[in-house]
Amino acid sequence: MSAEREHFRQIRNLVRWLMAAVVFFLILAVGFAVYQHTSNQVIEPDFDSKIVVDPSKVQGAPSSEVGYRSKFDSPKRIATYETASRTPLEDLQGTITPSDLHFERHHAGIPEIDPSQHELLIHGLVEKPIRLKLSDLKKYPSVSRICFIECSGNFRYGKREMTPGEVCGLTSQSEWTGVLLSTVLRDLGVKPEAKWLLAEGADGALMARSVPLQEALTEAIIAYGQNGEAIRPQQGYPMRLVIPGFEGNTQIKWLRRIEVTDEPVMTREETSKYTEKVKDGNIRMFSLVMDARSIITYPAYPKKIEKGWQELRGIAWSGRGKVTKVLVSVNNGKTWQEAHLQGPVLEKAHTAFKFMWNWDGKPTRVLSKAIDETGYEQPTYNQLVEARESKGGYHFNPVVGWDVEKSGEVYLADIKDI
Repeated sequence: MSAEREHFRQIRNLVRWLMAAVVFFLILAVGFAVYQHTSNQVIEPDFDSKIVVDPSKVQGAPSSEVGYRSKFDSPKRIATYETASRTPLEDLQGTITPSDLHFERHHAGIPEIDPSQHELLIHGLVEKPIRLKLSDLKKYPSVSRICFIECSGNFRYGKREMTPGEVCGLTSQSEWTGVLLSTVLRDLGVKPEAKWLLAEGADGALMARSVPLQEALTEAIIAYGQNGEAIRPQQGYPMRLVIPGFEGNTQIKWLRRIEVTDEPVMTREETSKYTEKVKDGNIRMFSLVMDARSIITYPAYPKKIEKGWQELRGIAWSGRGKVTKVLVSVNNGKTWQEAHLQGPVLEKAHTAFKFMWNWDGKPTRVLSKAIDETGYEQPTYNQLVEARESKGGYHFNPVVGWDVEKSGEVYLADIKDI
């Protein structure tokens, strides 16, 4: 009996020893894990002693098929209604607009088009009418062109709390790649009586505009590429018309038909829409070229600045050619000084301008106005109203200003008070 008791005692001791060993190794493993974790952390030397992970001590994310933005820097378009969203001009770096931030404007939503099924019909006053698929279009010699596209209705105001993108964010700039329209039409043979062309889209609105043939043959592109990739659906995939300097609605997206004609077709969009009232009850039609314009993008709402040196930054552009000068005022227009234009200064393209300013901490107003190579100078709102007897609408390109308050807060200036 005593031998049996001794046997059980030995077994119990062995079990206790094994359990103690297991607990010891568990404690050792947990301690090692905690050590490994804490060794990869550093104490950030700030007032709240926040603990952050040192990125040089951990394995980063692997490569991926598609890139992404940092979660700390994720600009978004400004959706103002279902048919439009604006580029956040204040968030951009440089003059090229990322494709997914290019402003959006449509009349019947964004169609989903299979390029293998899509065709572009070119007919009318040409010797050889043709239907082109995207693959056919890419057989022609390609060109690339950096230029802006701007909606003719690109102006909003009404409250102080508006960003540059909210004021005039219906303008964006891309590098467009495609085929010169002149190359295709020369191949088809344009008849002598041809003076205009009608471009029509494949969207639900059948958006269509008449364009003078001479201007279209100068620079127009049937584009299929944008910023090194295929045009995005919101911008007209699989192909669109790009006419540098012309108002955006003429640059038909989801292009499906070009008809060469001897006169404008007078579509819905160029009769009931996209015309401007001017003095004495007159209506201005086919005012297709976008006038010179500029806007300061920093400092601007909702930024707050501090006393001292500031770099005023902004963009200027003109549909008539190059911007030759941008004048900046830091005292509500009492005096004007010339800003530095960042090269290269391209025709019919956004041009970045900069101006160093030592703010003294007193309330003031900063303004900018563009001058292009034709000598055209960007007007004030009151000058536009006087010339047109209209307080808004298409092709409104007034000087825009920002009120800098004593606190350093920045708000949109009263357009009527400039």
